[in-house]
Amino acid sequence: MAQQAYMTETDSDGSEPEPRGSRTRYLFDRLRTHLFHGWRGDPGIWRRGIVLGVIALLLALVMLTHSRIPNRVGNLGSLTETFLPWVGLLLPVLLVLGLVRKSATALIALLLPGVVWLNLFGGLLTDKTGSGGNLVVATHNVNADNPDPAGTARDVAGSGADVLALEELKTSAVPVYVKALAPTYRYHSVQGTVGVWSKYPLSSVKAVDIGMGWTRAMRATVTAPAGQVAVYVAHLPSVRVKANAGFTARQRDQSAVALGEAIAHETLQRVVLLGDLNGTMNDRSLTGVTAQLRSTQGAAGNGFGFSWPAAFPMARIDQIMVKGVEPESSWTLPKTGSDHLPVAARVKVDASAP
Repeated sequence: MAQQAYMTETDSDGSEPEPRGSRTRYLFDRLRTHLFHGWRGDPGIWRRGIVLGVIALLLALVMLTHSRIPNRVGNLGSLTETFLPWVGLLLPVLLVLGLVRKSATALIALLLPGVVWLNLFGGLLTDKTGSGGNLVVATHNVNADNPDPAGTARDVAGSGADVLALEELKTSAVPVYVKALAPTYRYHSVQGTVGVWSKYPLSSVKAVDIGMGWTRAMRATVTAPAGQVAVYVAHLPSVRVKANAGFTARQRDQSAVALGEAIAHETLQRVVLLGDLNGTMNDRSLTGVTAQLRSTQGAAGNGFGFSWPAAFPMARIDQIMVKGVEPESSWTLPKTGSDHLPVAARVKVDASAP
């Protein structure tokens, strides 16, 4: 009789599986009850979490006014802008703390930095990759201490790039790259520590002076099937974060100005810049370059496209930027023997354009 009563009450003999959704709803209801139990009618939800709310507002302020953070002290503004997307990692942390503290003040304040972050970087989270394009370009800082230059050359050649730029070429390793890339690229030129390899003819090749004292930038005309393209390859000076000096980027900033001036005087309408700029598109110190050109990753990429350091990419300092051609897709390539990831893009060169 007891068993019959139990079966009647549960309306099951225990042999039928529990509906899949019921378990999920049960767990969700338990979580909701645990988190929000006692919130209604609790005046403390407005008093608790004020510090969390202030932190949230400060994060929003940093993101809103990052361009006004001065560079006079340790280039703090540029340092902030280099890693600005990572501010978003603090938002879920504050969200969890606000829920644990049962603080309506913190949760409401958190809406502001959330909206600001999405406004700044939300567009990068969507896949803007297209299927068109008639020219594939790639760039890679191969690292002067690369233990396997031949393998790195084969890897980047396998990307399918029509035009390939390499930076940080060690003099003794140049013949290795030339030999390994020869089967894929008929034309090439190396100027100082940078070089360009192309499936299409090169002309008007020259070094570009960016104030380094030795050659770390070059320019070449690539005669692609759809028309001529001015290709710039650059490796701007490295930056460092030092406890006693902050973000040391003065030489990088000066070279960026020189590179920007060279591009501004370019006579061809179609321009592609490939290289390691040691800075992100957000860094105001690269404005001389970024104001003239579009980032292929920003226009036609999927995600942030971080390229450095290769072991755990945190910033996109390897750039493909264009003017007069249309970005169709942009992506990072698999890790090689370098501390940078190679990056590539497919662009459309309009044959009807001048």
